[in-house]
Amino acid sequence: QVQLVESGGGSVQAGGSLRLSCAASGSIVRIDAMGWYRQAPGKLRELVASIGTGSTFVADSVKGRFTISRDNAKNAVFLQMNSLKPEDTAVYYCNALIFEGALTSSHYWGQGTQVTVSS
Repeated sequence: QVQLVESGGGSVQAGGSLRLSCAASGSIVRIDAMGWYRQAPGKLRELVASIGTGSTFVADSVKGRFTISRDNAKNAVFLQMNSLKPEDTAVYYCNALIFEGALTSSHYWGQGTQVTVSS
């Protein structure tokens, strides 16, 4: 069974930084894209950043402040968040497209980690 475990959330003041980590474990053959989503109260879940084989996406709302990276050897993805703003407050979710067999893949979600930015 595949699991994604997140860590690194917390509370910071505006202008501060946090680093989120997400590690996948279980029966994994390979991982395709990995990414971070967030959901603020009363809002839809939105894609913040994703990283695949040779491609990276970062949402305009966080471009220049957030950086996504991954460590394939550890099946992990990271989100470095700098210059945080109150509007970045949300629950952040890790997502990964994981192959458990040569042709069998599924999207998996982490449990979510709260990020709170105070003004």
